[in-house]
Amino acid sequence: MSISNKDLIAGGITPGKWMPEALREAQSVFASTRNIVEAIAAAKQIESKYAYASVELRAPGELGFYQNIEAQNAQEARNIEQVRACMDEIMRLPHVVSGAIMPDACPSGPATIPVGGVVASSVIHPGFHSADICCSLALSNFGATEPAAVMDAVFAATHFGPGGCDKIAMPAELKEVVASNVLTRPLASIASSHFGTQGDGNHFAYVGRLQSSGDTVLVTHHGSRGFGARLYKKGIEHAYAETRKVCPEVRKQNAWLELDEFGQTYWEALQVVREWTRQNHFAIHDHTAATLRCDVQDRYWNEHNFVFQKQSDGLFYHAKGATPAWDNWAADATAHTLIPLNMAQPILVVSGNDAANGLGFSPHGAGRNMSRTAHKKANASRTVAEIFAEETQGIDCRFFSGETDISELPSAYKDAASVKAQISQFGLADIVDEVVPYGSIMAGDWQVNAPWRNKRSRK
Repeated sequence: MSISNKDLIAGGITPGKWMPEALREAQSVFASTRNIVEAIAAAKQIESKYAYASVELRAPGELGFYQNIEAQNAQEARNIEQVRACMDEIMRLPHVVSGAIMPDACPSGPATIPVGGVVASSVIHPGFHSADICCSLALSNFGATEPAAVMDAVFAATHFGPGGCDKIAMPAELKEVVASNVLTRPLASIASSHFGTQGDGNHFAYVGRLQSSGDTVLVTHHGSRGFGARLYKKGIEHAYAETRKVCPEVRKQNAWLELDEFGQTYWEALQVVREWTRQNHFAIHDHTAATLRCDVQDRYWNEHNFVFQKQSDGLFYHAKGATPAWDNWAADATAHTLIPLNMAQPILVVSGNDAANGLGFSPHGAGRNMSRTAHKKANASRTVAEIFAEETQGIDCRFFSGETDISELPSAYKDAASVKAQISQFGLADIVDEVVPYGSIMAGDWQVNAPWRNKRSRK
C-alpha cells in the first residue's frame, strides 16, 4: 500500500499548492512507520506551513520611487503625471522594496507598471514583464558588407506579423531546453513554429553603420512571441489565484508568485524563454550572414523586458522596458548594451553606470507620449503616404505587410534628443558609440489585410 492524494483528502487535507510536498512527506513517513495516521499528521504539518496570512497594501505615498525624467512640454507633463499615478499604486504592494522610472517612461495601463518602469520586489510579479517576455535587442557586425545587401537578406530571412513560418528551424538542442521545464514543455509546438520570426508592434530589423568604424551592423528587436505569451498566461493566472486569497484588493496585473514549487518552476521557465529568445535573434542574424556569405565579426545582446535577480540582495528586479546597467547582470552580459530611439535616429551603444537612482538600469528606447490610436487621430488630416515620405526621408524603411503603420514612424515617439540628454543628466549610462541608420524593417499595419478581414470581404 502507498499513500495517494485521495488518502490525504480523505484524511482532511484541503487540496492546494502544498499537495506535492505534503504527499512526499506522507509517503516518506508511511514508508518508515506503516502508520497512515502518522502519515496524514505529517502531511497536515506541511499544509499548515502554507496557511494563508492576510497581507495589506501600504498606505498611498508611504514608499516613494526614483524619477529620472523631466517634461519638455505640456503633453509630456501629462504623460509623466499618468506614469507617477501608476507607480504610486505599484509602490503600495507589500513585497515591493523600491522603484524607478526612466526618461522614456509612459503608461501601459491603469495602476500597473509603466513602460520605462523598474520595480524591485522579494517576489515575482508576472504582470511586470507582461506577455512580451524577454523583449530584447541583438547586434551583429557584418564588417564591410553593404547595408542594402543586409536589408534584402534579412527581409528574406525572417517573418513579421502574426503566426509562425518555416524559414529557420529551431535547433534540436534548444528543443531539449524547452522540454526540460514542465511549464514550457507543453509549448514546444509554438516555440518551434515561431522560431525565426519577430512579431509585430515596435519590433524591427534595423541596419546601419557604426559611427566609430563604419562597419555595417544588423540590430534586431523582438521578444519571445507566442511562446513567452503563453507562459505568461500560465504565470499570471496562477499568481492571481493565489494572491487574491491573501490580498483580495490587488489587481490581477499586480499579482505575485511566492518562491514555492510553482514559483521556482516559473522562474526557471523564464530562463528557458530567455535562451529561446537569444537564440532566435542570432539564428536570424546567422541566416542573413550565410545568405551574404560573410563573417560576423562581433555580436552582443541584452533584454529590456525581463526579471533579473541581483546576487547582492536576492531581490527580483522587474524591468518593464529598461536596460540592465550593472556589471555582470547576466552570465552572458557584455560591456555594452543597446538603446534604440526611432527608425530615423541612431541606436545608442552604451556602457551602464549602475546608478542607484535607476536601480542599476538605463532606458530601453524613446517611449511614447500618446497611444497609437491617439497618434493616428492627431495625424488624420494628412495621408499615410505624406506622413511616410516626410518621416522616412533618407532611410530605407520597409513594412513587411506592405501597409504603412504610422504609429511606428518617428513622430509617434518621444523626442530622441531629449531622451538622450536625460540619460546623461541622470547618470544612467555612458554613450560609447552609435549605429547610424540605413534602414529599418517592421511588420506594418498587417491588420489591413488580416486573413479574417479578407475572408469577410470575399463573402
